[in-house]
Amino acid sequence: MRFIKLLLISVIILGMVIFGLSLAFPSTAVVERTGVIRAPIDTVYAHISNLKAWDAWNPWTRPDTTATLVYSDPPSGPGAWYSWDGQLNSGKLTVLDSDPAKGIHYLLDIKSVRPVKGGIELKPTADGKATAIFWHMEIKLGMLPWWKLRGFVADRVYGPAMNDGLTKLSRICEGK
Repeated sequence: MRFIKLLLISVIILGMVIFGLSLAFPSTAVVERTGVIRAPIDTVYAHISNLKAWDAWNPWTRPDTTATLVYSDPPSGPGAWYSWDGQLNSGKLTVLDSDPAKGIHYLLDIKSVRPVKGGIELKPTADGKATAIFWHMEIKLGMLPWWKLRGFVADRVYGPAMNDGLTKLSRICEGK
């Protein structure tokens, strides 16, 4: 009986220590990638503003090959969206704002995952012949320790896919 009490007290104390330590962890995870695309800003904007064009470059447009994609009409501009429903997951991406001179911001809501706010921001380079691109995602993790621990691996998990997406977008815009 004494062993069971000691075990129970140890588990409770360990849980409290883990929760206490997690309070020091950030409650938001941010993943960012940048690049330069050797194409004018209007060419790049055409590929990021039209959600139907995302299938060609965005690594998460079709997260499940069995997923059925549905697009809003029109598929670009503020309020435009696409949703998917597949065997593995379902979700919806909604464009919050869109500006040909600056880029777009969106909200990604995936079933059983925290909502993600993201943006793809554009700026012309100094010579005006290329476009600097900044793709970022912000995930609100909340206060639970297991969600906060996900924040530490967010960059390692999502960063390589974002790099691949920017590389594909660059090839498409540059005509390679």
